[in-house]
Amino acid sequence: MAQAIEAKPFSPEQAKRYSRHIIMPQVGGAGQRRLLEAKVLLIGAGGLGSPAALYMAAAGVGTMGIVDFDEVDITNLQRQLLHRTKDIGRLKVDSAEETIAGLNPDVKVVKHREPLSSANALEVMEPYDIVVDGSDNFPTRYLVNDATVMLKKPCVHGSIFLFEGQASTFVPTKGCYRCLYPTPPPPGMVPSCAEAGVLGVLPGIVGSIQAVEAIKLILGLGETLTGRLLLFDALEMSFRTVKVPRNSECPVCGDNPSVTELIDYEEFCGIPQLQEAAPAD
Repeated sequence: MAQAIEAKPFSPEQAKRYSRHIIMPQVGGAGQRRLLEAKVLLIGAGGLGSPAALYMAAAGVGTMGIVDFDEVDITNLQRQLLHRTKDIGRLKVDSAEETIAGLNPDVKVVKHREPLSSANALEVMEPYDIVVDGSDNFPTRYLVNDATVMLKKPCVHGSIFLFEGQASTFVPTKGCYRCLYPTPPPPGMVPSCAEAGVLGVLPGIVGSIQAVEAIKLILGLGETLTGRLLLFDALEMSFRTVKVPRNSECPVCGDNPSVTELIDYEEFCGIPQLQEAAPAD
């Protein structure tokens, strides 16, 4: 029988940093080690990506990839807490890397400074265990969904609009975003946050929920939002969930899928690829 390999011990600083996790019987040292060894890909360093990145970094998620080619704009600072006023004009991935390093030097940030497209999505996502989708446009959202289904990787979904947010977790064989919304909406049907606005604190709530879901997946704890859609209304201060069963006729994860390769949906949604293909919520 092969001898078991001992886990790498925590440094004294790590033992202190993660002590509130380590004393939890549901996490412990083994769980914290899983967090440190986990690889999570964030789609977007914006409104949703900011709280998700900050809380996962604080928790000790060891490798965090960030996909974003946008620059920090002053309008972002109302909600995108990865960035500061001094970062205006910088690439978001650079600003995010600096902020995360200041919070937790244990975290390795892998920067993907390019638009996500059908040509690179599978290659970008393949090294990661979990994908957290913080995109704010439908072409990216459908591309991320299709790629994670094809790669058989979990995807933690979040979206925001005005005072409302939603979140769900899609895992292999248990349904996907297209089971909920089979096809992208036609051009002009759904305004973006830039067009309609969004309450600044709202992505903090939804992005934090995404971080909780990703951490639970890493640790194998509790019940995730798999098969359910969480709906949050900030004006009513209400949460409710609706069931989202796998659709056997889903075009991507169904019994006889019709979408078998990645598609760039910019032309369907009326969004120029190089302007809006990356998240900028």
